[in-house]
Amino acid sequence: MKWKAQLIQHNGEKRIAIFFESTPALNARIKLLAGVKWSQTLKVWHVPDTLAYRQQFKIEGTENKQIPEDKKLGVEQFKRWLKSKRYSDSTVKTYAEALKAFFSYYAEKPIELINNQDIIDYNNDYILKNNLSSSYQNQIVNAIKLYYKTIAEKTIDIEKVYRPKREHLLPNVLSKEEVKMILEALTNIKHKVMLSLIYSCGLRRGELLNLKPFDIDSKRKLVIIRQAKGKKDRMVPLSEKILMMLREYFKIYKPEKLLFEGQNPGTPYSEKSLESVLKQALSRAKIEKPVTLHWLRHSYATHLLEAGTDLRYIQELLGHKSSKTTEIYTHVSTKSLQNIKSPFDDL
Repeated sequence: MKWKAQLIQHNGEKRIAIFFESTPALNARIKLLAGVKWSQTLKVWHVPDTLAYRQQFKIEGTENKQIPEDKKLGVEQFKRWLKSKRYSDSTVKTYAEALKAFFSYYAEKPIELINNQDIIDYNNDYILKNNLSSSYQNQIVNAIKLYYKTIAEKTIDIEKVYRPKREHLLPNVLSKEEVKMILEALTNIKHKVMLSLIYSCGLRRGELLNLKPFDIDSKRKLVIIRQAKGKKDRMVPLSEKILMMLREYFKIYKPEKLLFEGQNPGTPYSEKSLESVLKQALSRAKIEKPVTLHWLRHSYATHLLEAGTDLRYIQELLGHKSSKTTEIYTHVSTKSLQNIKSPFDDL
């Protein structure tokens, strides 16, 4: 999504205006942002002027309050600790930014004086007041708890710092017909293989882009996903149909270091380019839903369940640590629901 953001004053309130090329899919995505509004007079979508949104939309001067040196040092120590524990780069960045946002709010208050009530006040007076999501609040809480548990020698009672109740949102799922339309809309073999692998193997975006040629075991018809989320390896079956597509792809592109390389040999294919591939496919297939790459993974799991695959196997295929994570797909599977007869039919 190409966008430009800038600070505006609207109805006496500071807001962040987001400018982008309007399409039904992008409009649907922007509506998911917490606190977003449409200005009929300015003809633009705008969100609250918060540190989180300033960071997300890369507003210049995003620092808000400059945090003092002791807090900067605390953030750096926290990042070093996370890296030493081999947290993923994305988790290190997310937690560090969350802690930095918290410290920015209490820029004038020394670390050793921050207490449990300050955390409650921050949640109420900043996160809830600005309609920020519970997932963002959860990131903040995770970062604070981990920081004070491992880095800061502080009397904060970690056990009394509570996470928000989780939102129980159903995963977005496409029908098999819609998946077929998306894949058939692609004419470039590389693009088609990439999206087909995500759906046919239930891969995360990063898992696909990190695949190496030798991760495809054509004799055993398996894909080996190495050091995925949770630093775990797993194997997923490779269909005969996708194997034939991969052989055609290999003949044309001859990948060496990575299965899917960028424009320069040996360089990784970018996440942004992959999202662009999906966007093009949706446009050609005339699908206006705000589909993301992760929808294909959700669809894979749901279609397996509807075909009678045991939940325990689906959990292994997806690489879920807990079976509870996998059980959510039972709520979007239509197999059982379609067998229920509505009493309306008997009227």
